[in-house]
Amino acid sequence: MAFETTISNGIAELVFCKPPVNAFNSKEWAAISAKLDELGADDNARVIVIRAEGKGFCAGVDIKELAADSSKIVAVNKGNYDTFKSIHRNPKPVIVALHGFVLGGGIGISGAADIIIASECARFGVPEVDRGAMGGGAHLQRMFPVQKVRFMYYTGEFIDAQEAWRLGAVERVVPKEKLRETALAIAAKIAEKSSPMIKLAKEALNGIEDGNLEDKYRWEQGFTLQAYSEKDSQEARDAFVEKRDAEFSGKKS
Repeated sequence: MAFETTISNGIAELVFCKPPVNAFNSKEWAAISAKLDELGADDNARVIVIRAEGKGFCAGVDIKELAADSSKIVAVNKGNYDTFKSIHRNPKPVIVALHGFVLGGGIGISGAADIIIASECARFGVPEVDRGAMGGGAHLQRMFPVQKVRFMYYTGEFIDAQEAWRLGAVERVVPKEKLRETALAIAAKIAEKSSPMIKLAKEALNGIEDGNLEDKYRWEQGFTLQAYSEKDSQEARDAFVEKRDAEFSGKKS
């Protein structure tokens, strides 16, 4: 199983546990979305905390699955879309506790969440261009300013937890050993509140956001499908799987 869930004292924990990097295939993304919807409908859960075991929070999609069969991009896109929507539109507040690398789909999860807690070792990145895909910009832009998003998107460079905190995306930066307890402490404060009031508060806050996050992401996904029609897209995935530099068309040596 790619993840585990528990519910205690009104707090649901969904923990990614797919070594080595928590990169999920199309079926696993669909299962994550379904579980989040289930937790959103469970009266025993008042708040949801998403965290991970292993080297990092989430490396996004399973590139090996897509390198072997590029047609899987449709199912992967749906799984991503559904997962991020299940977080953003979940009736319960969703807290993410991040450590290590936060890439691709990990950015989508974080950008869709209500509150972000990060360990000192957390690093944020969107390597989509280097993987022959698009996507993640809408959720990244919910976290960071427009020009920072474009810098990260075009260069593939990472930013660390302190920079993410400086830019206002992260609520707290803590040592890794205190990450879970910090997230659970915040969740416990929310769990003590009136569930109907918190549900209304989340619906209201979603409603006053600038634009529709799901519509923006769906727009991006159309460009992912277009990207997959380019030879450079397959070359990017093949190079990643084969652990070599990509040879793009028109690239000067």
